[in-house]
Amino acid sequence: MHTSELHYLGDLRTELKHVFSGAVIHTDAPLDNHGKAQNFSPTDLLATSLAACMVTIMGIESQRIGVELTGVRAAIVKKMSANPRRVSTIGVTIEMPSGISSEHREILEQAAHNCPVARSIHTEIVQDIGFKYPD
Repeated sequence: MHTSELHYLGDLRTELKHVFSGAVIHTDAPLDNHGKAQNFSPTDLLATSLAACMVTIMGIESQRIGVELTGVRAAIVKKMSANPRRVSTIGVTIEMPSGISSEHREILEQAAHNCPVARSIHTEIVQDIGFKYPD
């Protein structure tokens, strides 16, 4: 069975459906590439998928080590290059909760850096990853 389905809606927009859950995402081309930027662009999804994967893998690891991560947030910055037009840098800043020991911080950060999306992104794309701790 396939993972997802795509339907082109016209006007540089698509509808993506996750087959198992039925969840739907819409995409739009970005303003700087003939679009209206009214939804995620495909390259926005690439950058955001990196952050989602990192936090998900950290969540799995946090359950194993007994650390609560509910409320973690991430800010994502995607930078494009012009020639050829491609993602050149993905910046992810993950805001962590307080009270995480230095030992657990190292375990969680290592898990994040080794998430499947991080390991699948081409090595020419810079992954600028940072973690912010309140204490």
